[in-house]
Amino acid sequence: MSARIIDGVQIAAGVREETKAGIARLKAAGHPVHLVAVIVGTTPAAEIYANRQAEACRAIGIEYTLLAMADDIANKDLRAEIRKLSKDSSVTGIMLHMPMPSHIDTARIQFEIDVVKDVEGVNPANIGYVFYKHVVIAPCTAMAAVELIKTTGVPLEGAETVVVGASHIVGKPIALLMTEQMATVTICHIATRDLKYHTRRADIVVSAAGKAGLITADHIREGACVIDVGINRITMPDGTKKTVGDVDFDSVKEKAGHLTPVPGGVGPMTVAMLLRNTLRSAEILAGVTKG
Repeated sequence: MSARIIDGVQIAAGVREETKAGIARLKAAGHPVHLVAVIVGTTPAAEIYANRQAEACRAIGIEYTLLAMADDIANKDLRAEIRKLSKDSSVTGIMLHMPMPSHIDTARIQFEIDVVKDVEGVNPANIGYVFYKHVVIAPCTAMAAVELIKTTGVPLEGAETVVVGASHIVGKPIALLMTEQMATVTICHIATRDLKYHTRRADIVVSAAGKAGLITADHIREGACVIDVGINRITMPDGTKKTVGDVDFDSVKEKAGHLTPVPGGVGPMTVAMLLRNTLRSAEILAGVTKG
């Protein structure tokens, strides 16, 4: 069999249109949506990403401000800036561009973001809310993976689901969100003794380990739904660079039932989830919906 390729670009476009309509309704009611992105230090790649993000926001009616900080800013000064944004009533969403310089205590900075304005869902309190089934704002990539699984129509209740990777903002939140869907979830990580033992019996495999070629056809049962969250830059034999996921796409597509490509799968959907979270933050602040 050959897998149905899950088109993250097309699905994300639908989410963006829905979000655009929601933002228009909110603005018409007198509640503008304003996202502030904080970047510490700049690189050409970071600037390109920020510009694309600004374009995506403005295309659907979100006011976007990029707040650039010096790369040697002190932790206490950065915390103070985040606290100021959290208290600013004109700001409805806050996000941090990663990575931060090595001297910055990233987790501590994330903790300063107002829980409702935390559009990336990285404040430890928001991740805690996911655990207690009271989602205010969930991490974007985790939400993207789960939303893509839902589009396949694969029954989630009782589904054997293996999440490969146990990071705090991707792997673990995916596992929690899938558990909330009544799936039966196993988390695998670097200390897992026999990865294939777990993945071969799974109806759904989500790989978020950040290791190119980790998941091959030998890891997958016939007809499984495979979601590739990995983004890895590899050097090809001719010296060119290529972006690939954790999944060996060519071999797995001949065995899986559903499969996300890299690029074009989880990535576009993650951006769409960021925009949707930005709308949700503004709606909560405006009292249109409950947090």
